[in-house]
Amino acid sequence: MQGRFALVFFVSCMIGFCCVTISFPSNIHIGGLFPTGSHEYDVFRFALSHHQDIPKLVPQVDLVDTGSSFAMTYAFCSQFSKGVYAIIGLYDKKTMNMLMSFCGSLHVCFITPSFPIDTNNQFVIQLRPELQDPLMALLDHYQWTKFVYMYSPETGLTVLQRILDTAAERRWQVTSVNLDYLTEESFIKVMQDLEYKKEYRIIMDCELERLNSILNLIAAQKRMLKNYHFILANLGYLDLNFTEFQKFGANVTGFQLMNYTDPTVNRTIQEWLDFDSKDLKLPKRRLKYTGALTYDGVSVMATAFKNLQRQRIDISRRGNAGECLANPPAPWGQGIDIQRALQQVRLEGLTGHVQFDERGHRTNFTVSVMELSPTGPLRVGYWNEEERYVNTAVYKPVVEEFFGLQNRTYVVTTILEAPYVMLKKNHEQFVGNDRYEGYCVELAAEIAKHVGYTYRLEIVSDGKYGARDVESKMWNGMVGELVYGKADVAVAPLTITLVREEVIDFTKPFMSLGISIMIKKPTKSKPGVFSFLDPLAYEIWMCIVFAYIGVSVVLFLVSRFSPYEWQDSDSDDEEEPQQPSSSRRGPPEPGHSQSQNPNQGQQNQAAQKDAPEHTNEFGIFNSLWFSLGAFMQQGCDISPRSLSGRIVGGVWWFFTLIIISSYTANLAAFLTVERMVSPIESAEDLAKQTDIAYGTLDGGSTKEFFRRSKIAVFEKMWSYMKSADPSVFVKTTAEGVVRVRKSKGKYAYLLESTMNEYIEQRKPCDTMKVGGNLDSKGYGVATPKGSALRNPVNLAVLKLNEQGLLDKLKNKWWYDKGECGTGGGDSKDKTSALSLSNVAGVFYILIGGLGLAMLVALVEFCYKSRIESRRMKEIIDAAMLSSTLSRMTGPGSSGMSVGGENGRLIAHDFPKGPQTLPCMSQAASMGLSTTGM
Repeated sequence: MQGRFALVFFVSCMIGFCCVTISFPSNIHIGGLFPTGSHEYDVFRFALSHHQDIPKLVPQVDLVDTGSSFAMTYAFCSQFSKGVYAIIGLYDKKTMNMLMSFCGSLHVCFITPSFPIDTNNQFVIQLRPELQDPLMALLDHYQWTKFVYMYSPETGLTVLQRILDTAAERRWQVTSVNLDYLTEESFIKVMQDLEYKKEYRIIMDCELERLNSILNLIAAQKRMLKNYHFILANLGYLDLNFTEFQKFGANVTGFQLMNYTDPTVNRTIQEWLDFDSKDLKLPKRRLKYTGALTYDGVSVMATAFKNLQRQRIDISRRGNAGECLANPPAPWGQGIDIQRALQQVRLEGLTGHVQFDERGHRTNFTVSVMELSPTGPLRVGYWNEEERYVNTAVYKPVVEEFFGLQNRTYVVTTILEAPYVMLKKNHEQFVGNDRYEGYCVELAAEIAKHVGYTYRLEIVSDGKYGARDVESKMWNGMVGELVYGKADVAVAPLTITLVREEVIDFTKPFMSLGISIMIKKPTKSKPGVFSFLDPLAYEIWMCIVFAYIGVSVVLFLVSRFSPYEWQDSDSDDEEEPQQPSSSRRGPPEPGHSQSQNPNQGQQNQAAQKDAPEHTNEFGIFNSLWFSLGAFMQQGCDISPRSLSGRIVGGVWWFFTLIIISSYTANLAAFLTVERMVSPIESAEDLAKQTDIAYGTLDGGSTKEFFRRSKIAVFEKMWSYMKSADPSVFVKTTAEGVVRVRKSKGKYAYLLESTMNEYIEQRKPCDTMKVGGNLDSKGYGVATPKGSALRNPVNLAVLKLNEQGLLDKLKNKWWYDKGECGTGGGDSKDKTSALSLSNVAGVFYILIGGLGLAMLVALVEFCYKSRIESRRMKEIIDAAMLSSTLSRMTGPGSSGMSVGGENGRLIAHDFPKGPQTLPCMSQAASMGLSTTGM
C-alpha cells in the first residue's frame, strides 16, 4: 500500500514539474526599437551579451526612425505579432503618444531610457529619473529669483510648468526660451539680448547632443562668461565637452547620474570599451548615461523574467498573438503579470539604485550635483528624495590659489599713452621692459615688487582701452585681452566702469579723475584804452550818470524851496565888502541916472542900498559842481545850510563812498591782469552752440559715458557727436590733441582730466582745460575675472597709496617735468606790472580835459569881451552925454562931471561889474575884477 502511494506521489511530482517547465519559456523574446546607428542600440547588444543565462533574452530589433509615427507603428505591430514579451527602445515627442496608446491597449510593456513623460500609463517603464525636484532644490539653494529657462519641448514642458507654478507663488521672474524655434543666428541674438539685459542666470534643458552644440556655439563667440551661471538640466554632466567652454571661466552646474567612482561601474565601462562586435565598424565611444540607462533596462528585464520563472507564473503566448490594430483591441492577458514583475524589480545598476513606483516612474534615486572648476568638473553635492539637496563642496582659500605665482612670467598689457607709458628716446638700445618709461611703467614695477612675481610688458595690439562692439558684442583693447586670456594684468589708465567690471576685476583706484574739456588756448586780450571803466558794468555807469544829474536837480530844488538856503545881502556886504553881488545890485539903465537930478539919483541909490536883498548860493550850476566835487572825493567851498539840503548831500556822500570803494577794489585786478576770453566755459556752453565741434576717443570710457548718460545735456552732446560729419571721434589721444591745436579754436576734445592737465604742461603750451569735471571716476589695475592675482595686486595698490608713492609718481611725471613753467597752464590769468596801455585812457581823458578847458576859456574870454565892450561903450556914451548936458546947464547943475576941476580930470563913478559865482569868491578876493578897464 505504501509503495503504491509513493509511486503515485512520484508520478504526480514529475507531471507537475513537466507542466511548470513547459509553462515558462526558456527563451524570452524581447523587442527593440532604436534609431539606426544609435549609441543605445550598441549598448543594448552589449547588455544582452551579459545576460545569456536561463531564461535567455532573444532580441527582435527594428532600426527605425523614432520620429516617424508610421514607421514606429509598423515596427511595434510587427514585433507584437511575433510574440515579444516586452519592448525596449526610444521614442520621440511625435511618437510617444502613439506608443503609450498601444501599450495601454495591448498590455505590452515598453521600457525606455528616453526623456520622462508625465503619464499614468503603467505599461511604460521609464528608466530616466525626473529632474523637477532636484532642479527646484538647486534653485532654492542658489536663491535664484530671476533667471532664463531655455528648453526643448520634448524634455522641458513638464519642468517649465513646474517652474511657472512656483514662480507664481514666489513671485519669481522667469524668461522662457523655446530652443526648437531658434537657429544658430537667432540663438546668438538671444544671448546678446540677455547680456544687454544683464540676465546671466540661465537654465538649459535639452538632450546631450543639442546641449553640446549649444555650448560649442557659445564658446565660439569667445565671450567672457565669468558673470554667467548655467544650470544644465541633464543627467549626463560628464558626457559633455567643456574643453572650449572652460576657457572663458563660466560657472556651470549640472547633474550626473552615473557614479564613476563605483568599482562595479568602472568595471562595466571597461568591459564596454573592450567589447568587440563584428557588426560595429566604428571605434567604441564613451559610455553615456543614456547607454547606461539602456544597460540597466536590459538588467531590469532579465531580473523581472527570472522572478517570474522563480514564481512559476505562466507567461507563455500560445497560438495567434493577435492583431494590434484590432477594433476593439485584444489585450494580452499575461501583460499585467510582466508589468508587475518589472515594477517590482530592485537592483543596483550603472545609474545607481533602480526602483519604480506604481506609475512606472523611477524613484529612490540619487543624482550628483557637479560644477565646472578650473581643473575640470567637480562634485559639489548630491540630491535624493530623503535628504533633498546636500552640499558637499569644500572650497580652497585664495591663498592656496595664489601659491606658485613666482613660478611663471605674467603678461602685463598696457597702452602707449604719455605720461603713463612712453618709449625711451634710445629705446632701440634696450630690450624687454627697459624700453619703456612712465607713470604706469614704474607702477607696474612697484606692484610686481610687492606681490613678488615676474612680468613682461606688452603693448595692446589694437591700441584701444577696451569697449564692446554693439553688433558682435566682442571686447577689444586691453579689456579684450584680459577677457580672452591673452594677458594676465592690465596696468594702464584704464577707467573703472560698470560694463568693464562685469567682465574683468579691478583693484582700488590708483588715480581719481573726471572727464574734462580741452580747447586751444585763446590769445590774451590786451586792455582797452578805457579799461579803467571795466570794474563797473556799463549799466552801473549809466545809473551813476543819471544819479548825478538827479541829485543835482533835487539839491537845486530843495535849496530853492527851503528858506534856510536864502540869506540877506547885508551879511554878504559885511563879509565881502569888496564883492557886491549881482543879485543885490543890478547894472544902471543906460541914460537913466544922467537924465535925473543928481540929488534924486543920490536918494535912489541910498534907498536901494538900504533895502534888504536875499541870495541863494545853490543855483543849478553850483548844484552840479557840488555833486561832482563830492563824487570825486574833492569837496567844494559851499555846502547846504538847510536840513533838506544836508540830507541830500549825506545820502549822496554815502552813495559815492560805496561806489568809489567798490570801483577801487576791482580796479587793480582789471588793470594788472591780462585776461583770456574763452569761447566756452562748460559743457552747457558746448551743447548750446554748433560753431565749435567736440568729440572723444573712439572706443574708450569717455565715449561710453556719453552713450549711456541720461542727463539731458550729455544726451544732446552724444546725439551731436554720433551724427557729426566728418566724425568728431579720434583713434588716439595724440590725434585729438593735434586736432585741437590745428583747428584754430573750432574743436574741443573731451578726455580725462589727468591727461588734460598733463598736455597743458607740454610745449607749445597752447591748450587749456576749461570748466569743471563732468563726472568722477578712477583708474584701476585690471585682472581677469576670478584671477588669483586680484587680491595681491589690490593690496599692493593700497599699500603704495598709503606710502604716498602714487602722489610722488604723479608729481614726478606731471609737474616736475613740466615744460610750461610753474603753473604755466593751470591758470588763465597772469598778474604782471602795469604798462602804458593799461592806463592810456586816463591820460587821454586828462589831455582831453585840459584841451577842453583851454577851449572853454577862450570861448568865455571872447564872449565876455564882446559883452563888456558893448556895455562900456554904452556907459561912455552915457557919460559923455551927461557931461555935455552939464556944461550946457552951467556950473550950478548937480551931478557927475567929466570936466576938470582946478585943472584935474574928475573921475566918474562907474558902476561895478556883475557879481561872480560864490565858488569864484576866492578869485575875486585876490583883486581880480570883471569891470576894470
